[in-house]
Order: sequence, then C-alpha cells, then structure tokens
Amino acid sequence: MDASVLLRFVFGQPGRLRIWPSITSPVASELIRLECLRTIDRARVVFRLEDGDVAERLASVLEAIEAFNLVPIGPRILARAADPFPTMLGSPDAIHLTTALLVRDRFPDLALATHDEELAIAARAVGFHVHGSRAGA
Repeated sequence: MDASVLLRFVFGQPGRLRIWPSITSPVASELIRLECLRTIDRARVVFRLEDGDVAERLASVLEAIEAFNLVPIGPRILARAADPFPTMLGSPDAIHLTTALLVRDRFPDLALATHDEELAIAARAVGFHVHGSRAGA
C-alpha cells in the first residue's frame, strides 16, 4: 500500500479504496509514515488546518500504521529502486514498488493498493494485481 490510499481515508476524500475493510494484513514501506506525516504538515500550512484537525489526522495515520507490516528501507530496497522499471516512476513510487517486489514471496496473494496512476501502471507491468486506480482495473 502506498500513502495515497491511507491519506484518502484520513482526509475523508472521495474514491477511497473499497476493499479497505477486508485488508487483514497491510504491508507498506516505512516510507508511508514519512509521506503521510509530511502531507498532513503541508495541509496544515496550505489549507490552514486547525490544530484539532491536524492532531486528529496525525493520530489517525499513526493508529492505522500500527496495524501495518512495515518494511524498512534498507540498502537492498534503495539499490533496486534506483534500477530501471518498465514504466516511468518517481523515487517514492520506486521505493513502494520495490518494497512490494522484494516481499512478494512472504505474503501470498500480495496486491498493490494505490490511487497513483503511474505506480499502478508500473505495478501491473511487473505482475501485480492493483486496487484503487483506473490502471489497476
């Protein structure tokens, strides 16, 4: 799972992942924590979120992440993320996809959940079933 999925829930945005309630063992790169917390901080400044709203969203992210199997970003992930992919990807998405690739054998039926179209296309190109994006359908 990438940060886009978790953030849509935390911010109550439309188009949230329909299969969210059935995910029993979410897996993500530890990058998800950084991305979510930075996004909330940016929203605090750009959208002038009230302190109570910021605190509620931070707590929601941290609580949700406690249930995740977080994969550390180590040298192996960084090295593979630096290599080419079949489609264009930015650095954070390359880390998310590499994480999924490197743990796929430990999690039967691992699928990738994202609302990011570029990540969804790349994930499908390397054999993942994708939830949450038009490219994954």
